[in-house]
Amino acid sequence: MLADVMPEEHVVVADTVREEQAIRQLTDRLVENFSGTYSVEQVEAAVAAARRRFQGHPVRQFVPILVERTARRQLERPAEMAGAVAVQADPAYTTMPPHRWPTTDERLRKQVPEPAEGGLPESRRETWSANKRFAPAAVAAVVAALVVVTVVTLALAIRKPGPAPTPSLAAPVGPVKVVRGVVGSEKLPFFQDPKVAEVLARNGVKVEVDPAGSREIATSIDLAKYDFAFPSSEQSAQRIQRQRNVTAKYTPFSSPMAIATFTPIFDLLTKAGVVRPGPVPTFDMAKYLTMVGNRTRWDDLPDNTAYPVHKNLLISTTDPRSSNSAAMYLAIASYVANNNAIVQGDSAEQNVIPTVARLFVGQGYTQNSSEGPFENYLTGGMGPTPMVWIYEAQFVEATVRGQVKPDMTLLYPSPTILSRHTVVPFDDAGDRLGKLLATDPDLQRLAAAHGFRTGDAAQFGTVAAEHNIPVAPDVLDVISTPTFDTLERLLDGVGKSYN
Repeated sequence: MLADVMPEEHVVVADTVREEQAIRQLTDRLVENFSGTYSVEQVEAAVAAARRRFQGHPVRQFVPILVERTARRQLERPAEMAGAVAVQADPAYTTMPPHRWPTTDERLRKQVPEPAEGGLPESRRETWSANKRFAPAAVAAVVAALVVVTVVTLALAIRKPGPAPTPSLAAPVGPVKVVRGVVGSEKLPFFQDPKVAEVLARNGVKVEVDPAGSREIATSIDLAKYDFAFPSSEQSAQRIQRQRNVTAKYTPFSSPMAIATFTPIFDLLTKAGVVRPGPVPTFDMAKYLTMVGNRTRWDDLPDNTAYPVHKNLLISTTDPRSSNSAAMYLAIASYVANNNAIVQGDSAEQNVIPTVARLFVGQGYTQNSSEGPFENYLTGGMGPTPMVWIYEAQFVEATVRGQVKPDMTLLYPSPTILSRHTVVPFDDAGDRLGKLLATDPDLQRLAAAHGFRTGDAAQFGTVAAEHNIPVAPDVLDVISTPTFDTLERLLDGVGKSYN
């Protein structure tokens, strides 16, 4: 045990640091949760009042949990209740209205002492005395009850089918389970988000992921060392299910395919009849395929002063042999090339392969995952990547992060495909994660903040509205993909065209 080899004072210091960190984290969480009702100072006061109830007691491990539960209950009551808590926390509050309460820094500078019982009104004296008499045995009883209830709840969630309940604790109860997975690279920022990690930790889970192209996950990655796979399409998920003899799957969110471009390119293609302007601009895939078939170059376009370069008019994609986003591009192109019908049968496959192969072979080198070309778009500008094939979620997330510049814009191909990001669990740990991603309201809200469309359309709409992102509220012109086997044969045909 660590306590056996460390001096007692070092253990105390370490515990104190951990408690302070937990208190800061839960305060930030409460500030965010109640931002529309209380000021930062009011929330901090409620936390301080709750913390005083456990001051001086030796059982510290669950103090942050109890502090958050107590403060949250007070903040969920009417404003005068929060005011009473604030007065207990700092007697400076007794002589001024809530909007003039001192900030945390001001209170620290004053070093305000604990209020004396005689200095409190009679209505508050009893509460303060009761708090000071709070016995260690009572704390231990509360902690024990809390642990028992939480363990039983989590055990039932694992044994019973259906959505797992979301614990309301501020910190994990018991050991945290590490769950390892391989995910499409476009989801890497989601799993790297500290807020996502925090929600998962509250549910006793720590997720470690490796990024890869979704088709690569389904075809060449050794999945034996993982608890789950999280490709970006149902087709890849189905193949993984067959390979691993798994029936369970979860689809926590989705994203339509889109095209990221620049305003000068937008204007140029609008004049050429490829882009149809509107509240949500669309990109005519049929006219685009005609231009590619005619080997049109950018400097062939009339009145082109914005991008007069002598190279093929092509959308930049990933490598279709390893990446799902390029496979979705191929699925849409094959549909259009097949007279707006899903490709079925050997004859139709052979007819469309020469047309769709030009979309990829003319690009030269392509990367294995969608993260690469989109990063080039964000950093390299219009020169190397005038148009790039992406997931809508990538553009939305980059806008939320402030990475999208004013001349960058989003187009929806007509038709498009909805990419359904699907979790395939390989064991109980992976299954639990899949349930959490699909049902936990905090994780669903964070997925929307990362640009994904969840089961609650309002979540995605709120993110788009807050950041003024011109996305389609409802994506209507959506087609289905070919069967997995048909798509594989089309991909093989395109792959042979590289040689």
